[in-house]
Amino acid sequence: SIASADMDLNQLEAFLTAQTKKQGGITSDQAAVIAKFWKNHRTHIHESLINQSRWDNVLKNMNWRVDLKSQLRHIDQINTPVAIVEMEVGKNGQ
Repeated sequence: SIASADMDLNQLEAFLTAQTKKQGGITSDQAAVIAKFWKNHRTHIHESLINQSRWDNVLKNMNWRVDLKSQLRHIDQINTPVAIVEMEVGKNGQ
């Protein structure tokens, strides 16, 4: 619950307090250990969850430009903008 909600310190404290008050919940010592662990490893846990939820392919690079045509057979097609987009897709972590 803590990791999926990406709780800040205030939310964490409220959540752990509620867990210690529940019947069959955790002790205050366990809550202190969980809080310390979350404070020290929150960023790593959050990044790990994001990496696990991604699809295999990720966008690695993208280039784009807009061209204007200056010479054509038909005058009405001159200055027509054309967008060119190049996307590089690769496997996550490679």
